[in-house]
Amino acid sequence: MSVGTSSAPGARDMSHPPAPRYGDLAELGITPDDLPDGLVVADEHGQVVCFNAAAERITAVSAAEALGQRLEKALPLEDLEGRRWWQVTDPYGGLAIRNRQPERNLLLPGGREVLVSVRYVRAEPTGPVRRVVVSLRDTEARRRTERSHAELIATVAHELRSPLTSVKGFTATLLAKWERFTDDQKRLMLETVDADADRVTRLIAELLDISRIDSGRLEVRRQPVDIGAAVGRHIQAYVAAGQPADRFLLRLQQPLPDLWADPDKIDQVLSNLLENAVRHGEGTVTIDVTPTASPREGEDAGTSVTVSDEGSGIPEESMNRVFTRFWRGSKRGGTGLGLYIVKGIVEAHGGTITVGRAPGGGAEFRFTLPVAAPAYLA
Repeated sequence: MSVGTSSAPGARDMSHPPAPRYGDLAELGITPDDLPDGLVVADEHGQVVCFNAAAERITAVSAAEALGQRLEKALPLEDLEGRRWWQVTDPYGGLAIRNRQPERNLLLPGGREVLVSVRYVRAEPTGPVRRVVVSLRDTEARRRTERSHAELIATVAHELRSPLTSVKGFTATLLAKWERFTDDQKRLMLETVDADADRVTRLIAELLDISRIDSGRLEVRRQPVDIGAAVGRHIQAYVAAGQPADRFLLRLQQPLPDLWADPDKIDQVLSNLLENAVRHGEGTVTIDVTPTASPREGEDAGTSVTVSDEGSGIPEESMNRVFTRFWRGSKRGGTGLGLYIVKGIVEAHGGTITVGRAPGGGAEFRFTLPVAAPAYLA
């Protein structure tokens, strides 16, 4: 009488091992040098058998020098307290059930900081270590991000302190000594409080915009936009505030294609560029609105807006930093976040923005937007 194996539905055929989830690197058509992170592999004897190109770049050690060396010699790491890390962790000894070291900051010779994680490969769960696989990541990008966040927090704290101190001072004074002030004095103090409250509101709006831009969540609500009329409104506001009308020159090249964009965000872009030209530039502020080729593939038409002045312009060496956070140029003032936000808004529309030198010698900002008409209008 023979005894057969169970063939119940769902039962696993144990006579064949399960197929592997992934092929090896060669089967996937890549090599260790194609990996973005540093990869160092040591065999069961602790000798380095793999040292990829990213590991060479991060450690400044050549693969030819590292291969065949003991792991602790090819990759001499220390923890932040100065202890030799391979002696502390003892990858080939210690607990037999250990299979990894979580990512942590360690130091290479010379004090350069790297992020290191380790996997111990065993033939069986509690067997000897067959391979030590080390992943290395450069911390410079993370450090830049952390510095940027720290700078943002410091800038916000500084920018908020001044208006909030003013608001608190004036309101406390008015509440304590209301009867001692004339109506004109009260009005002046309340107008100052109102202006400082607007300043705080603008700063908070900038922070929200930066958060949305950095996370890719900046929403664009497209509507028909008359870009010429939008520029005209900004010019009228400056004239009403005391700027001479002949300081502005608006040139519209007709016919312009119908533009679909977020009117509030386009107003924000125009406001920032015109404010920079008025505050930091000199002479006539010229605004050219022209039809142009679309910056986006699949569309023929676009609209370009160029804002230029006749001031001293932006130094050549600074032009590649104009759209970064906290750039303020030679004149201090403001948060230095405006042009960073402008670039984010333009790019969220599928457009481009550039900076250069104007014919009159000043700064020239040019942004181009696709018309982005809805499909049903095509």
